[in-house]
Amino acid sequence: MIQKIYNYFWSKDKYFIRNIRELLGFVPTNLFLFKQAFIHKGSNHNSNNRQISNERLEFLGDALLSTIIAEYLYKKYLHEDEGFLTKMRAKIVQRKTLNRVAEDLGLDIFLKQYNQLQLSDSMMGNALEALIGAIYIEKGYNFTRNFVVVRILQEHLDVHSLEKKDENFKSRLLEWCQKNGKVLEYELMEKYRQQKRDRFKVAVIVDEEVIANGSEFNKKGAEQIASKKAMVKLGLLKKM
Repeated sequence: MIQKIYNYFWSKDKYFIRNIRELLGFVPTNLFLFKQAFIHKGSNHNSNNRQISNERLEFLGDALLSTIIAEYLYKKYLHEDEGFLTKMRAKIVQRKTLNRVAEDLGLDIFLKQYNQLQLSDSMMGNALEALIGAIYIEKGYNFTRNFVVVRILQEHLDVHSLEKKDENFKSRLLEWCQKNGKVLEYELMEKYRQQKRDRFKVAVIVDEEVIANGSEFNKKGAEQIASKKAMVKLGLLKKM
C-alpha cells in the first residue's frame, strides 16, 4: 500500500500511473509490462541489450480479442449461423475499428510518451491489442473479458449499427469472385521502410490479372485498401 501511494504521488512514473489508472481502473503491479504495450518497434527502445517493443503483447492481445468477441457474439446472437458470427467478428476486429476505439480511449497519450515517431492509425490499434495482452498477464482472463466487453464493445462500439455495415472489402471481393467463378489472389509486391517502419505494398490479382494495389503499415490493411480499389475498378463499388 505504501509503495502504491509513493508511486502515485512521487514516483518518476506518477503521470503514467495516474493515466493508466484512469483508463483501466487499477494501478498495475508490473509497470514495465504496461509501458511496453505502447512501445513501437521503430522507436528503438533497449533494455539489457535487447530491443523492447509491443509486438509480442500485440500477438497475445489479438488472439484474446478474437476469442472474447467470438464468445460475446455467440451468446448475444443465439439464432444466427456461423457465417453471420464470423462476419460480425471481422467487422469488430478490423484495423479501422480498433484504431478508432484506441483513439477514443486516449491511447495516443501513452504512445506519444514512449515513441519518437509520427503516430499512425495502425499504431493505435496495435497498442490496443498489446494493452489487452498486458491486462491478461496482470489480471487473468475473466478481468480481460470484462474490460473488452464493457470498455470496448459496450462503451465504444455500436454493435447493432455494425450489423448493417460491411467494410470488409477483402471478404466482399472474395464472395463476388466465388459467385462468378473467378480466382482471387493477393501478392506482396514490395516491403519497404517508411518513417522507420515496415510498409507493405500488396496487389490484387483476379484470374491472373493485376487489378489494383494498395500500401499500408500492415499487410492486412494493405489488402483491404487494394481490395477496395479493385472493387471500384470492377464496378462493384462506387468511387469514394
